[in-house]
Amino acid sequence: MRGWLASLVGGAMLLGASAASAQTLRLMTGPQGGVWVPLGGALKGIWEKALPGVTIQTLPGAGIANVRGVDEGKAEIGFGNTISTVDGYNGLPPFPKKTDNVCNLATLYPQYFQIVALADSGIKSVADLKGKSLAAQTRGNTAEVVTQQVLQVFGLTYNDLKVNFLASYTDAVSLMKDGHAQAFTLGTTIPSGAVMDLASARDIQLIGLDDAKIDELRKLNPGYAKVVIPAGTYPKQTVSVPTVGYATHLFVSCKLPAEQVTKMLESMVANLADLIAVNKAIEGLTPKAMAQDIGVPFHPGAVAFYKAQGVL
Repeated sequence: MRGWLASLVGGAMLLGASAASAQTLRLMTGPQGGVWVPLGGALKGIWEKALPGVTIQTLPGAGIANVRGVDEGKAEIGFGNTISTVDGYNGLPPFPKKTDNVCNLATLYPQYFQIVALADSGIKSVADLKGKSLAAQTRGNTAEVVTQQVLQVFGLTYNDLKVNFLASYTDAVSLMKDGHAQAFTLGTTIPSGAVMDLASARDIQLIGLDDAKIDELRKLNPGYAKVVIPAGTYPKQTVSVPTVGYATHLFVSCKLPAEQVTKMLESMVANLADLIAVNKAIEGLTPKAMAQDIGVPFHPGAVAFYKAQGVL
């Protein structure tokens, strides 16, 4: 009887120790139809193998909302866009205050702001969006803020258009396919799966930005860079299209243990093939590129990793 009780107590203690060591880390990704969702799934698999006792819970999100979510303790990890995360760190709009609990983890790949119009819409320039129906992302999405700023440098506001704020790229594509919207803005990699889906049903054209407008945008946020969507990226796209870009990166709560963060980066580098399988834009990523200075301090665990790699 005493032996049985001892075994029972011992088992309970082991279960208690196991429960105590278990940890859930929440990872905020992006809207449905974007690449952050499947990338989040790949990272979940990588990190759960590398961090015993840790479960990664993926949550929907968006660039600006993710920064606020991690800063406010609603998540521990988030995907972000460099231009928005820098604004949060500096306490600039649309952030109500400086985000003190957001530490940089790794730069991943470039993002392209894309303005897609139906070929028969008569839209040849951003100026032509006046009076038209636009499919945009919900507030809290980086591309929605970029959309506002692009309109601004053309002397337009949302009041000059009919704007549909949608929770997913999938919804925006459906609206475009049905002809209920004539244009669609998004920020993601190229080619975008959502845009390819739209192009399979409707003829489309990309709307570019000239150097003067890109310079105006850089005055609003120095994090913008000129990028070019090469001809042939999308069906019937015969010319290269200039636009603005920024980088996707990962950030974490500054409160996470340094050793844990170092292991997260080690496992990412060891399993880059799994990430590239989801998003080819990650191909060629190196620790040096991951350690790019974006103006947001690295987590101490990231500093240790990059120093060990000799790139910081």
